[in-house]
Amino acid sequence: MVMDTQRLISRQRLKRRVRFWQALFVIAVAVAVYLVFAEKLVNDETGDRIARLSVIGVIANDTDRDNAVRDLATDDGVKALVIRIDSPGGTFVGGEALYHAIAEVAEQKPVVAVMEGLATSAGYMVAVAGDHIVAREGTLTGSIGVIMQSANVVGLLESIGIEPEAIKSDPLKGQPSPFEDTLPAARAWSQVIVDEMQTIFVGMVQTGRPNLDDEALSVLADGRVFTGRQAVDNGLIDAIGGEPDALAWLSDEHGINGNLPVVDVTYGEDESWLVAMFKETGKSLLPEPLTLDGLVAVWQPDLH
Repeated sequence: MVMDTQRLISRQRLKRRVRFWQALFVIAVAVAVYLVFAEKLVNDETGDRIARLSVIGVIANDTDRDNAVRDLATDDGVKALVIRIDSPGGTFVGGEALYHAIAEVAEQKPVVAVMEGLATSAGYMVAVAGDHIVAREGTLTGSIGVIMQSANVVGLLESIGIEPEAIKSDPLKGQPSPFEDTLPAARAWSQVIVDEMQTIFVGMVQTGRPNLDDEALSVLADGRVFTGRQAVDNGLIDAIGGEPDALAWLSDEHGINGNLPVVDVTYGEDESWLVAMFKETGKSLLPEPLTLDGLVAVWQPDLH
């Protein structure tokens, strides 16, 4: 009789434990489902909203990004676009393509750029595609310019007994090259190319900043960087502030509801861990600007 009582008590205790864990599991599932639906509600991409595009790091050509931006122009739910920029610049073509994508949006709805720590070179190029630009007092911006970089390791190779050879259709083919002295004609033509790209860059700034006349812009477009405060004073940007100030401008100037959710623009497919690893490895071994090909509009402090 005592054994039966003990067994009964043990079974009751076991049932209580099972019911406890069952209830805990149900609660956990309910919380998970709630969080998923709550996130969908917060990031609702079908209702009225303000889109936010983050331009972080070195700017490169990205078709998925540019297409996602262009889609905003015809999305009736997107009432405005905020561009968050923290970039030293990047490839000229990458900045140019993003500039034109943003400009298409700006033709249909308000676009405001918010500069963070850096918005230089192609980063500034992207900003002038919008209608209004704000930055912090300590933001570095400007650096309106184009650069074509190479190196000359001929002397180093000679010192270790290496003599590069190249069979070319013309002496100018492949110049400038690290493995041979740059011919005067190649140097002169490279300068023509850089000057042409600078003209295009300055034209973008003139379009986006009509308050700057040719004389003022010729002084500002010499590759210098400016603080946010200096940029306001010389007309490169409009005001000091951050995203709340950008949203306030949208409300004051365009009547956009300040309570609308701000939803990040997403694009592209998820990368595999292997691709991500190689990207991060490359960044750790070389400064990002040195991994870019071709003409670049990028600012990097002189470390010499």
